[in-house]
Order: sequence, then structure tokens, then C-alpha cells
Amino acid sequence: MTTTSSSEPPARKRVRAPEAHREAILDAARAAFAERGYARATIRDIAGRAGVTHGLVMRHFGSKERLFLAAVPGTRDLPELVPGPPGTLPDRIARAFVERMERADNGDPFLAVIRSAASDESAATALYAAMRQSSTEAYRTVLTGPDADERIDLLGAHLIGIAFSRYVLRSGPVAEMAPDRLVRHLARTLRCALEPLDTGDPAGAGPEEGESPS
Repeated sequence: MTTTSSSEPPARKRVRAPEAHREAILDAARAAFAERGYARATIRDIAGRAGVTHGLVMRHFGSKERLFLAAVPGTRDLPELVPGPPGTLPDRIARAFVERMERADNGDPFLAVIRSAASDESAATALYAAMRQSSTEAYRTVLTGPDADERIDLLGAHLIGIAFSRYVLRSGPVAEMAPDRLVRHLARTLRCALEPLDTGDPAGAGPEEGESPS
């Protein structure tokens, strides 16, 4: 006779409706990630909570990273945030990021990447790669040009830096400033990061070493 540990959450009854599978998996994933964090939660545990098989979870989401991004707030909101005038995109990103992070818990994707990096570098790398792919797909609908992927990656790196300073270390001027002031600073720096880099000869650049300024 098989017994289960009292510390394990009770498994749900198996569900059969295809539409219900996805929602059951997402509900179970949110609970597992909230209780155990990204690194410790497992697909097997989530499948048991949802009353489905491990294979069905993978069939719906493909990987633990994709499931995490689908289950928690963050990059899943980008398809709704990005559409609009490109000129105000930095302002929209800055406002949405700060508002989200001010009420975020430990399950936020940015915090999960930072915390996983300290204990499980491979997990952090896989999660960040999934975040990058998801973000790039969304931002590419409004950002164009040969260096668009570079600019998108700079944006993500900047946001992770802000998350680390303000919401993990919680120390220093960035952590101490009022949210509205942070939005203003962030919108300004993101505007610079998202501006296409001139691929021609930069105006005002000095001569190369060894050349005369003719």
C-alpha cells in the first residue's frame, strides 16, 4: 500500500476537459512557485497538484521556465503593454515595471532570476533565456532595426539591475527614492537604451590612434 507524506499537498482528482487542464496546471503552478520558489518547485509536484500527468504539463507548456512565465505576473503582460506609440514605450515600460515590482512577491520573474543565480546558475540561465525570448517576441512588434535585439537585451539587463538594487538589496538611493521619481528616472534611461545606435561614423568622434585630425 502506497502512503504519502503529510507534508505533501493533496493531489487533485484527475480532470479530463482539455480547457480545464491548462487552468488546473496554472493554478497548481502558482501555488507551488509561491510555496517553494522557482528553483525548488518541480514539474512532477505541479502535475500532482493539478491532477494531470507530467507529460501533459510538458505538452501544454514545454518547459518549467515557460510554465513559470505563464503562471506568474511579469513578461506575460508585455503583449498588452507594448502596443502603442513607440515614442511613449519607455514611459509605459517604466510605469508598469515600478507599479508591478512595488507589490511583487518572491515569485516575480526578475526576483526569481536573481535569487536562482545565487543557488542554481543553470536554472537562472534557463529562466532568463525564456524571459529574453518572450520579451523579444513582444518588443519586436514595435522595435525594428538591425540592433533591435541588442537594445531589447539592454532594456532587460537594466530592469534586472533596478530589481536587484531596489527589491533585493533594498539599500542606496535607488531603493530609497519615491516610486514616481523612480519611474521618471527609469523612463529617461530606457529611452536612451531603446534608441537605435547609429551604425555609421559617430558624429564628433575623435580620430583613430595614429591618425592626424585632418
